[in-house]
Amino acid sequence: MTSASIRRKPDWLLSRHLPWTDRTGRLICLKLGVFLALLAPALLLLFDSAADALGARPWEAATHRAGWWSVTFLMLSLAVTPVRRILRWGELMTVRRMIGVTVFLAAMLHLTLYAGMQSWNLPKLASEIALRIYLTIGFVALLGLGALAATSTDGMVRRLGGRRWRILHQLVYPIALLALVHFFLQSKNDVTEPILFAGFFAWLMGYRLWHWRFGPPAPSGLAILALAAAISTAAGEIACLSLKYPVTPWVMLKAHFDFGAGLRPAWWVVLVGSALAVAAEIRRPKARLDLEPALPPDSRP
Repeated sequence: MTSASIRRKPDWLLSRHLPWTDRTGRLICLKLGVFLALLAPALLLLFDSAADALGARPWEAATHRAGWWSVTFLMLSLAVTPVRRILRWGELMTVRRMIGVTVFLAAMLHLTLYAGMQSWNLPKLASEIALRIYLTIGFVALLGLGALAATSTDGMVRRLGGRRWRILHQLVYPIALLALVHFFLQSKNDVTEPILFAGFFAWLMGYRLWHWRFGPPAPSGLAILALAAAISTAAGEIACLSLKYPVTPWVMLKAHFDFGAGLRPAWWVVLVGSALAVAAEIRRPKARLDLEPALPPDSRP
C-alpha cells in the first residue's frame, strides 16, 4: 500500500459517513439539498437571536419556533413514503433517515430552549414536566423520538432484525399523535396551526390505511382522501372553536367560505391532497399501445 493511498483512506472513510454522500462517498445532490434545507431553520434562529430580532421574550419565541419546526419535520418524515410512491421517486427514500433524525434534534432543541426559559433550573423543569399534562405528553413524545433516532443506524437494523425494527419504528405514528396533542394544548388561543397539522396527519394516516387495505390508491382515490381529510379538518376546527367561543357551528362553517380572511386549514389540506392526486395522474404509467394489430389466423404466412 502506497503512502498516497494511506493518506486517502481516512478521507474516504470520512466522506462516506457525511450526510450528503452515499456509502461509497459519492455526493448526492438531493441529500445535500435536503441537508441544507433542514439546517436552514436553526441557522435562521441563530441569526435572529444574534440580531436581537426575537422580540421582547426571545426565549419563548425561540422555544415556540423550534417546536413548530419539530412538528413540521415530523410531518415531512411521514410524507416521504407516500410522496415517493405517488411521484415514483425512489431516490426520496435516501433522505428519510436524515429527516427523522432531524425531528429528534429539533425536539431536543425545543426542550433545551424551554429549559433556558426556566433559567436552567432543572428541578423546576422536571416539576413542570411532571405537573403540566401538555409538557408530560411532549416529553413522552421526545423519549419516543430518541428511541427511534438511536435505532436508525444500519447496525441497529441488523442487530434488531428487520421485522422487530419495523415494528419499533411504527411507534412514530402514536408519537406523532402525541406531538400534535402537545402542540394543540400549548396553543392556548389560536389553534389554526395545530388543526392544519392534524389535517395533514389525517391525510397521511388515511393514505397508509388505504394502501394497507386496498393497495396503492389511484389518482381518484387520492382525490377522495384529500376531500375526506379536508372535511375531517373542518369538522375538528368547528368542534374545537365551539368549545372555546359562543358561536354556532353553522356560523363557523360559513366562515370557511369567507376567503377574505384567508384560507382555513381545511382548504390547505384539500389543495395539497389534490395536488398530489394530479401529480399521481401525471406520473401514472401509460398503457402501451400495440401499433401493429395482430393478423387474423388465416392470414398468417
